[in-house]
Amino acid sequence: MGSHHHHQLKSESLRSAAAVRMKERGEQWTDMRSAVFEALASFDKPASAYDIAEAVSKVRGKRVAANSVYRILDLFVGANLARRVESANAYVANEHPGCLHDCIFLICDSCGQATHIDNDKLSGGVREAAASAGFEQVRPVIEVRGTCHECS
Repeated sequence: MGSHHHHQLKSESLRSAAAVRMKERGEQWTDMRSAVFEALASFDKPASAYDIAEAVSKVRGKRVAANSVYRILDLFVGANLARRVESANAYVANEHPGCLHDCIFLICDSCGQATHIDNDKLSGGVREAAASAGFEQVRPVIEVRGTCHECS
């Protein structure tokens, strides 16, 4: 299986899909989880837990701790609702949460934008190499840094 594209959900349909996904996993879709997801999805580039906590704090009118946001983000990553950009210690909302793939990010060093692509052939090769070396439960993290088209 090579590169492919997904129908990406936006705004209300993305929020609804996230709530459904959490309920399918036996998790509650609380007001706080909803607020964190809404804030995460509103960013146009990867956001840190501190960025998200600040956005949620403004909306709620009271301080939200980054530690609480980190716990929720970990839950979202496990539920395939968010992806972690490892090199930036930041997160992006997964715009196709119903489809589980390894994630490849193209990250612009100038503007910080991260473009997510799926390429099962590339990540499958990484999985195969790891399996040959005796690794189990491999989760490839592939991040390519450079300059995006808009900044070049």
